Amino acid sequence: MTDSPEPPSFRLAYVPGVTPAKWVRIWHERLPDVPLELLQVSAAEASDVLRDGGADAGLVRLPVDRTVFSAIPLYTETSVVVVPKDHVVTAAEEVTLEDLADEVVLHPLDDVIGWDEPPGEAAFERPATTADAIELVAANIGVLVVPQSLARLHHRRDLTYRPVTDAPQSDIALSWREDATTDMVEDFIGIVRGRTVNSSRGRTQPEPERKQRPEKGGGNGGGRKPATGTGKGAARGSSGAAKGFRGASGGAKGAGARRGKPKRRG
Repeated sequence: MTDSPEPPSFRLAYVPGVTPAKWVRIWHERLPDVPLELLQVSAAEASDVLRDGGADAGLVRLPVDRTVFSAIPLYTETSVVVVPKDHVVTAAEEVTLEDLADEVVLHPLDDVIGWDEPPGEAAFERPATTADAIELVAANIGVLVVPQSLARLHHRRDLTYRPVTDAPQSDIALSWREDATTDMVEDFIGIVRGRTVNSSRGRTQPEPERKQRPEKGGGNGGGRKPATGTGKGAARGSSGAAKGFRGASGGAKGAGARRGKPKRRG
């Protein structure tokens, strides 16, 4: 006796800060027989995981290599500066990069902002991770600019944050390997785009529907369709039925006049 094959599953990678719960819930409602496996990966690992087939799709931070991956941008995150609660920055509701010019701004190795040039003064050493940078902020070593979702992810009671109005922002996208666009990937695309369950579960609608539309109007009689030949041939039919129809309609006045005209005597 052989074991029955395992049911297909959909593997979704996601980077820190992204919350896929809403889309996962809709997936379970629409596709209860297809398990969805979540795989949290770092922003730096995401491309390799998708490229190697470790996940079918991923909620990642842009940019991605568009020669390999397809991507649908979903939303853009606000960048914030994380500071101790008693920091002078907290006096304002929002700040600019110029306001941070005299601050030591930490720049972790896993930074996702993608600075051309980080603001403020550089720290003596770059922290290895964002989590390490948060610890240094709490120790009053410096401040940290990150997407708002990461500030929330690493929330501490002794820290707070303020929006930085002119800082670069991070874009979140659904991405997958272009040569691996499966039906389940299409299903998940439909979910993140907000399509209803009746929209072919998010897949592309087939074109033949347009060709079938004229048949809907033929319900009150297939009599419009000629029984034999083309419509033109039926109008020219020599069976006599066409002549009788024209005579009955009264529309063939010329034909009736010729038929009743007396012959000229010789």
